[in-house]
Amino acid sequence: MKSFFGISAVAIAFSLGSAGVAQAKTESCPDVTSAQIEGLFTEFNNAWATKDPAKVTALFTKEPVLLATVSNKPRTAPAEVNDYFIKFLQNSPVGKIDTSTVEIDCKTASRVGTWTVTLTDPKTSAKTDVKARYSFIYRYEDGQWKIDHLHSSMMPEK
Repeated sequence: MKSFFGISAVAIAFSLGSAGVAQAKTESCPDVTSAQIEGLFTEFNNAWATKDPAKVTALFTKEPVLLATVSNKPRTAPAEVNDYFIKFLQNSPVGKIDTSTVEIDCKTASRVGTWTVTLTDPKTSAKTDVKARYSFIYRYEDGQWKIDHLHSSMMPEK
């Protein structure tokens, strides 16, 4: 009897392990390169250029987090993200990446670093460069890389 239970335990463990392997194989990671993740910023900047908050908001996941440079309020729903960009896009923002580090996981990727966002006053056309730090966290959702979390904060030192 002792050997029967030993064999049964091994058989159960093996079958559970096999189920885990089969499950892991069904979840595939999308093929993506650092250059492709970096290219997502171009899409974001181009969406800003349209001045259409809906086009910018469409780049975010269904459950986003936006911690914006010029807002104290965390935006954690698409409607809140859209609301932020209604006013922000009036300043014709143009972003330029200054430094960048990209990391890629299975269905998430991050791009963090520093950037300069040039804003244009809609009344005077005066341009202001805002130097800031950024974190873009992307998630692969519905077959596309989307912004899951965006945090930007002005540089603390001049």
